[in-house]
Amino acid sequence: MVTEQETVYALAFGAHPDDVELSCGATLLKIMDEGRNVAVCDLTRGEMGTLGTQETREAEGSQAAKVMGYSERLRLDLGDSCIRSDRDALEQVISVIRRLRPRVVFTNPPDERHPDHAKASRLVSEAVFYAGLKKLSTNWEGTEQTPHRPAHLLHYMQYRHFEPSLIVDVSKTFERSRKGVLAFASQFYREGLTDRPETLIQRREFLSGLEARARYLGEQIGVLYGEGFSLPGPLGVSDFTAFFSEK
Repeated sequence: MVTEQETVYALAFGAHPDDVELSCGATLLKIMDEGRNVAVCDLTRGEMGTLGTQETREAEGSQAAKVMGYSERLRLDLGDSCIRSDRDALEQVISVIRRLRPRVVFTNPPDERHPDHAKASRLVSEAVFYAGLKKLSTNWEGTEQTPHRPAHLLHYMQYRHFEPSLIVDVSKTFERSRKGVLAFASQFYREGLTDRPETLIQRREFLSGLEARARYLGEQIGVLYGEGFSLPGPLGVSDFTAFFSEK
């Protein structure tokens, strides 16, 4: 458990349990391999999903956190299929950011097939900014929080492909990240189960499609696997030689 005084380097938000693992899990593992802490926050409990119950999805999220090695996984309850964007919802997300004090935040992309993903993207983007306002007061379990604005906001890739601002080489972590994905067993195709309703991600081809995309993105930078991200603005470079270092 991360306390208010502690920090994580990266905090990944997802509209639903499994969003993070499906989209940037290999990058999160890479960050942890580099000695940094990572936390995840699900904005909803996935209670409206066609497959699995709320209890099942919470158990799967906990298992994914265990196999991935996150410092913490938080679950908010902002309403699956109708993510709230009111003041209370905004302050809940701000409180998570202020407590964990990440340098980097990952979240859903702003243009997506699922309306919840687009809503989550806007909500987290606003919270990242407002979390830095000194006059905005929030607390966590009765403890007054101090302002904190993360340095970087990255949108991961989900259903819709976009031209990434950057591609992370995840060749060493992609296969391991599949354990986090497969922790959400209720959501994916399983041999022999023929009476389940077919959803987009429950199709037999879905997981192989994820691998194909990772291979395509990796090919764009000359490696085996890659994960792509977009940035809301230009990325500043202060240490030129560190940024453009030799492989």
